[in-house]
Amino acid sequence: MGILDRVSTILRANINALLDQAEDPELVLTQILSDMKDAIAQARTQVAEMIAQEKLFQGDMEKNQAQAQEWARKAELALGRGSEELAKEALRRKVDYDRNASSYMQQLIAQQQVVTKLKSDLNALQTKYDSAMRNRESMIARHKAAIAQQKIAATAQQLSAIDPSSEIARMDAKIRLEEARAAAALEMNEHLSLEDKFADLEDDGEVSSQLADLKARMGILPGGTQGTLPGTSSH
Repeated sequence: MGILDRVSTILRANINALLDQAEDPELVLTQILSDMKDAIAQARTQVAEMIAQEKLFQGDMEKNQAQAQEWARKAELALGRGSEELAKEALRRKVDYDRNASSYMQQLIAQQQVVTKLKSDLNALQTKYDSAMRNRESMIARHKAAIAQQKIAATAQQLSAIDPSSEIARMDAKIRLEEARAAAALEMNEHLSLEDKFADLEDDGEVSSQLADLKARMGILPGGTQGTLPGTSSH
């Protein structure tokens, strides 16, 4: 199992444990993101080591290739100087270096494939982390909205268990009674006012009659002029 596979397995285990145990999704998301960040850091370290190993293989391959070329040159030099045995020895060493170079080349190719796969996995993990970071606030907001909806639903359910119609009817009856009392008081005030007016008229009639009698006794004529009462003489 590769390093990224192991990291992914551990990360999934931690996430599942958090989801099973924790109650606050905000804390869970924060912990998950922290674990992902740590996993990415570990993965980067491992990828860097694999790349370093790749460079070592490449260096060893190139070194052996250079040695093989050098011993090939020496074989040509020895053969040109008439030393066939020395040329053979140089060629034997060339063959050894060629074999070493070929072995390092195969290891380099395999290592390059591993590094390519690790880089791809690391990029995928980084993409998931970036996406989780972008969606964190949205997920928290969705959770808060869901909690609010649950509270509203619970309150609505509690209210539905209470029948407010009887209380409302009682309040309506009380209000109607107060309205009737107010109307009755207004009607009584108007009735009393009308009676007062008639009483005033009656009072005015009596006063007018007495005033007329008084004027007659005093000989005051209509219009306010004073005359002589019958049986009296003016001086």
